[in-house]
Amino acid sequence: MKLEQLTALLRASGADDWELTRTLEDGWEFYGIRHALDQHRAKRVETCRVKVFRKSADGQYLGSASGEVPPTASEAEAKKLLEDLLLAASFVRNPAYSLGGPRAVPAFPPQETDPAQMARSFLETLDAVAETATEDINSWELFVSRQEVRLLTSRGIDLSAVVPAAMLEAVVNAREPGTDREIELYRMWRSGGCDREGLLQAFAEAMRFGRDKLRAGKTPALGRADVVFSTDAARELYGWFIHRMNAAARVRGWSDWEIGQPVAEMAGDRISVRAVPSLPNSPRNMPFDEEGSPVREMEVLRAGVPVCFHGARMFAQQLGLEDSFIPGNWSVTGGTAGEETLRAGSYLEVAEFSDFQVKPMTGDIAGEIRLAYWHDGEKTVPVSGGSVSGSMNDFVKTLRASRAQRQFGELLIPAMTRLQGVTVTGA
Repeated sequence: MKLEQLTALLRASGADDWELTRTLEDGWEFYGIRHALDQHRAKRVETCRVKVFRKSADGQYLGSASGEVPPTASEAEAKKLLEDLLLAASFVRNPAYSLGGPRAVPAFPPQETDPAQMARSFLETLDAVAETATEDINSWELFVSRQEVRLLTSRGIDLSAVVPAAMLEAVVNAREPGTDREIELYRMWRSGGCDREGLLQAFAEAMRFGRDKLRAGKTPALGRADVVFSTDAARELYGWFIHRMNAAARVRGWSDWEIGQPVAEMAGDRISVRAVPSLPNSPRNMPFDEEGSPVREMEVLRAGVPVCFHGARMFAQQLGLEDSFIPGNWSVTGGTAGEETLRAGSYLEVAEFSDFQVKPMTGDIAGEIRLAYWHDGEKTVPVSGGSVSGSMNDFVKTLRASRAQRQFGELLIPAMTRLQGVTVTGA
């Protein structure tokens, strides 16, 4: 079904408002075993997602429902889908809010969107990974694409953007010389382009972690101890700050943070969080959000004090915010320490978790340790097993972070973070 036909059906559907997002994806897929290409293919995919809105009879509520219209759908099939979505929207009781209209979208930094060039960069990076006789790449899968996104709404928004998308999956093997002991580590990266240096660093870490896991002892029962985060698990820590400043969390009562009021009595570093329009090779670089609002730089947390909530219009308007948007990229600063300071004394540095989560509503953290390094102040030994737990509501008071930053996808965060008083159970 052509875009013009679907737009005409939406206009005639009886919806009070509607949004239509079409994505045309041209991509290549590669599957490799070690450094040999096993197979590859090209793809072209069209996706049309629609969202319809229905007001209540008294105008106090605005319900919505969304779904995907297959490109092969007939006119009758598309009409039936829209009717079903409108019926579903009529049962939703969200407080009424207004949708945005056309607004100027700022210029955006150029990005490499040619799948051939993107693939070449990734494949050359894979070839440059430093392997050894006991640590190497077992297999990998690479997906690169050029995505053309167009957003149309009943309020007159008509925006287009062309963005890159990439995903690399890899399995790294590590073997113990003279034995049949072997371990596999799985890695997955989503990005907008190829971060060569970042990938080479990540592969080097994975191979070192695999080697150390083979000789790791058991994690001691430390009780309360300092724990250092220097890998992508730290995303969860700083995601908690971002979630607490989401308008939806504030409206629903999941966040009790108030504008202008410190989030805690802090004796450690005072974290600042800023939404940024783009980051190098981020998978979330877009000049506008899913509602058609322009993205921009915006400070949401300044030195531990909330400045502005962010998020979708439905929740932002309930907080009196008319100019909010849904950010894609974030920069977290406020760390004051160097690596030497953060590595002083005794602490546990967790490199690999079987699973690690920070509950956004409560701040509770929990993680099963797959590989960590116990620093007792004199020597460092790899350990495995056990778990970490505690609450970010407590840790934020004494949190220490590095001045240096490291990027993980759409997040630019302190390269090292040290939490005090974490409960560490032994293996």
